[in-house]
Amino acid sequence: MEVKLFGLPKMSFKEYKNETLAGLTSAMTMIPESLSFAIIAGLAPIMGLYAAFIMGIVTAFLGGRPGMIAGGAGATIIVMIHLILDYGVEYLLAAVLLAGVIQFLVGVFKLGKFIRLVPSPVMYGFLNGLAVVIFISQLKQFGIIGPDGSFSLLESLPLYTMIALSVLTILVVVLLPYLTKAIPSSLVAILVVSFAVFIFAIDTKKVVDIAPLQQHLPSFHIPAVPLEWSTLWIILPYGLIMASVGLLESLLTLQMVDEITYTKGNANKEAKAQGYANMLCGVFGAMGGCAMVAQTMVNLNSGGRTRLSAIISALTILMILLFLGPVIGQIPLAALVGVMIVVAATTFKWSSFKLVFKMPRVDVFTGVLVALITIFLHNLALAVLVGILISALVFAWKSAQNITMSKKNIDSNVVLYRPKGPIFFGSIDTFLAQFDPKNDPAQVIVDFREAKVCDMSAIEALDKLTELYQRENKKIVLEHLSGDCYLILNNAKDVVKVNIKTDPTYKVMP
Repeated sequence: MEVKLFGLPKMSFKEYKNETLAGLTSAMTMIPESLSFAIIAGLAPIMGLYAAFIMGIVTAFLGGRPGMIAGGAGATIIVMIHLILDYGVEYLLAAVLLAGVIQFLVGVFKLGKFIRLVPSPVMYGFLNGLAVVIFISQLKQFGIIGPDGSFSLLESLPLYTMIALSVLTILVVVLLPYLTKAIPSSLVAILVVSFAVFIFAIDTKKVVDIAPLQQHLPSFHIPAVPLEWSTLWIILPYGLIMASVGLLESLLTLQMVDEITYTKGNANKEAKAQGYANMLCGVFGAMGGCAMVAQTMVNLNSGGRTRLSAIISALTILMILLFLGPVIGQIPLAALVGVMIVVAATTFKWSSFKLVFKMPRVDVFTGVLVALITIFLHNLALAVLVGILISALVFAWKSAQNITMSKKNIDSNVVLYRPKGPIFFGSIDTFLAQFDPKNDPAQVIVDFREAKVCDMSAIEALDKLTELYQRENKKIVLEHLSGDCYLILNNAKDVVKVNIKTDPTYKVMP
């Protein structure tokens, strides 16, 4: 029997159960991360939970990717640390509000489609680097951070206890699906380890050890900053970086979910939802955020595929804020660490090792470089942008090699050139080198039937070509050019032959 609730797609009771349990599981793994990120940034821990709830509930209802989990992500808050130190929390909230406006505008102007320009090697490097970052971030739970910021491992028994409980969690997560898939193995693992710690009174680190969970809702609060141009210039760089980092991670996560579920999300709709959510974070005292790759993977692995799982995850955070703080505080950190280690292992693209000897060397280099930047600099935006830049330059170089030219003497007074391939900034030197204005006969025909003029650099090259032949008092005719090429060419009069019936109509990129 199938039912339909709250505008959600029709699902069976079993699917509703799976979605609900998946949402509960992802919420459990989000709590320690949200608290940790807030503490790292020097904020009140509850600001992390506020972001988890606001980002989660807004993107669950309005986002362009069902099944994706958003919250207070470290990738966005890390860029704000200097702003918090120099100007305080109110300026942070103003910057988060501004970042939301920027993200909303990206969605309105439909710029989210450019995520399709991210090549596969960059995606592989991003996911592999992120998997390593997720894994390494869990290792800090096996130690303590001193007042001076130094890290030291736990002593023998507490350390062995953490390791044993984490291994138990991993075993439950990995082995339970072989017995039953009725309940998400991650949620079962958290419950099993929590009960074991409670029944046997095991002394180990718990969620409450990160920070006490306060129990009250966020309240409306306009950032208390001066309404002056100087304020805008202070927060604008941070708002732009946060908006770009948040959107990049969100849209890459969207693309990852698309590949896993064989469905198609809406990047522009997701960008607007992220913008709405961050604007609300800015006026409700939350630290802001974006999509969370690890929690999204937990949700997917637990069976979450629709908006319901994301809604349940956000409502769970709300229940914790209102009623369940003391209960959630007793969850052992080892259980959450074990779940996240499994997430790191499943996020890593192990198949990329098989492709190392099959992919072009430059693609391998690009993927490794993106992964290394992600791991060591924790700057996802920089990693992806560097990867895209390298891929674009390599593509331009390869495309520049694809321009060829054939030359045929029609008679003693006419010669025909036929270029083939893309003519753009990278190939114009090769294109121009094929012509011989001094030795060619009185009339030259250039047939662009198999070539395409791609950009303004190519237009300028054609202008230069016509000028060279005019200097030699020779007539050059350019055939089968697009109409817009004819309009743009400065030297087009009397030298370009346009045939409306057969000539192409593509547009030249400015």
